[in-house]
Amino acid sequence: MKTCAACHEDLPKDKFSKKQWKLNQRRCKVCIADNREVVQQPPSSNNNNEPDDDGVGSMLESMSLHDHNTLPSDDDLFKKPPPNEDCPICFLRLPLMSTGYKCMTCCGENICSGCFYAVIERSGRKTKCPFCRAPAASSNKEEYKRVKKLVEKKNPRAVYSLGCHYDKGDLGLPQSYAKALEFWHRAADLGCAAAYHNIGTYYDRGFGVMVDREKAKHNYELAAILGHVGARYNLGLGEDYFGSKDRALKHWMIAVMGEDADALENIKRLYMEGHATKDDYTKALGSYQECLDEIRSDQRDAAAAYDDELKYY
Repeated sequence: MKTCAACHEDLPKDKFSKKQWKLNQRRCKVCIADNREVVQQPPSSNNNNEPDDDGVGSMLESMSLHDHNTLPSDDDLFKKPPPNEDCPICFLRLPLMSTGYKCMTCCGENICSGCFYAVIERSGRKTKCPFCRAPAASSNKEEYKRVKKLVEKKNPRAVYSLGCHYDKGDLGLPQSYAKALEFWHRAADLGCAAAYHNIGTYYDRGFGVMVDREKAKHNYELAAILGHVGARYNLGLGEDYFGSKDRALKHWMIAVMGEDADALENIKRLYMEGHATKDDYTKALGSYQECLDEIRSDQRDAAAAYDDELKYY
């Protein structure tokens, strides 16, 4: 695998001409055909306010990419996804909503919003990790070092989050779609559903790559199989738009098991339009309520009331 200097995609040897394969600033066959020129990535800066980027290349090299080109069967696509893990403190199931839990960069544990808020409630600020009691990072540089340490241990959530930091250009890192995509590919290899979803979004919107709706859909499908509710909901929207109401219903019936209220509303609409039965809607309502009962707690409700960034459904 080598990176095209125009679209910044990691591609196999057959995607380049023999001449281009030997160059440092190589372009794939598609980019040459489309007359796409080499696009330089933003240079990283190593002043005192930014973290040292040393070791990023070696971290990426140590995580091999798998072949994700095999299309999933409908049996795989519409299988009930695995349940989310439990919070290691309160032992309630972690919400699937991204603001419903935090990945602690000190210890790598995923902590629910309720247990995270409990620390704020006691001290008035985010002072310590609720799990390992390590102090909060005092600077972007310290936070980056913590994330990097977890990445070196191949923690899927940390690899994914480092891609997000490059996507946004925060923690003092340069904004880079190419670096974000690299880390998301590695996180996807480690089984991170959110990474597949973000890769799909890049192909859907053309961030750092050429727009490719087939690749976008494929990555959304892989994310959905692993339990990403947003990807599952989006697949339903696509099927609904192109008239495949039965497949849209299947996607949204699974999405309501992941706390997705919008999916529930769309199932209601399908029922009103005659594309779903009363039993379908009743079952969806029951699944949604059962899911909420599993994740609800007074502490999590207090966290959601305190800050929208701690909402869990």
